[in-house]
Amino acid sequence: MILATTETINGKNLETLGLVKGSTIQTVNAFRDIGAGLKTLVGGELTKYNEMMNNARALATKRMVEEAEALGADAIVCVRYASASVTQGAAEVMAYGTAVQFR
Repeated sequence: MILATTETINGKNLETLGLVKGSTIQTVNAFRDIGAGLKTLVGGELTKYNEMMNNARALATKRMVEEAEALGADAIVCVRYASASVTQGAAEVMAYGTAVQFR
C-alpha cells in the first residue's frame, strides 16, 4: 500500500474510491502520568508520551490501511493526521486520506 501526502502519485492515473480513516485513543498508565507531571517542573522531553503518540499513530495508520484494503485500494493519497486530548494523559489520534486505485 502506497501512502502519500500529495494529491497525486507520479506516473499513475488514479480512480478515487473514497475517504478512509483509522483512529485510536491511547493513554499512559497512572504512574507514568505522575512522572510526566513531575518532569514538567524541571523540563525536558516526555518520552513516555512520545512513545504513546508514536504507537497511536502507527495503530491509526494500520486501521486506515485496512479500511482502504477492504475497498480494493492500491494507495491512499492526501494522508493527514489529527490529534486531540480526550482527558488528562489520554489522546485520540486519527489518520485519514483518500483511497485510490490505479487505472
